[in-house]
Amino acid sequence: MPLPAAEWRAEVEFERRLVHASGTLFPVPYLLGWLTWTETAAILSLGVAVVGLLEFLRLVVGLDHAVYRHLTREYESDSVAGYALYQVSTTAVAVAAVPALGVPGMTPTLAVPAIWMVSLGDPVSGALGDNDATESKRPAAWIAMFLVSFALALLFTVSAFGVGVGVAVALAGAVPAAVADGLPPIIRGVAVDDNLTIPPAAAGGMLLAVTALA
Repeated sequence: MPLPAAEWRAEVEFERRLVHASGTLFPVPYLLGWLTWTETAAILSLGVAVVGLLEFLRLVVGLDHAVYRHLTREYESDSVAGYALYQVSTTAVAVAAVPALGVPGMTPTLAVPAIWMVSLGDPVSGALGDNDATESKRPAAWIAMFLVSFALALLFTVSAFGVGVGVAVALAGAVPAAVADGLPPIIRGVAVDDNLTIPPAAAGGMLLAVTALA
């Protein structure tokens, strides 16, 4: 028996958030010492190629798969889905932290919390805010996103830079992450998905703080 529309939508959103949170696992092998950061970035880059193919099959070829129907929102039916933008943004941050290849000053110490802010913080704030893609989230969602992002960053920044600078760097990442999550930029009437904006906003904020303070 099919679920009522409201219950089906709630189930879909819950499953989307589980998939979202699974991205938290990407940096774990590096943190455990099993992989180098360069290898981690390479795996994420391979993921971009995979989601690129999947989106090509969905949007261009017209493949209508049950997973697509179940895990994409209505407004993603004719545009690149959030999971693909998520993969692109996290990979960009990871590549930026690759030694001798990425952005000067960018390190895994900043990249990992930036990735976790979107994989963990965004699902938490999403559960607290029932808003349209073009609307700002409720204050509770902003606060939750900030607190989760700040706590995640502190796990890395305090040990790397000391308490004073570490707290400042964590704040410099959590604030833009919360803004990117709660207030989507609108370009030509289309909201830019926060899956694309949260990791680079957070990483960029922390990098600026490290450059100025450390």
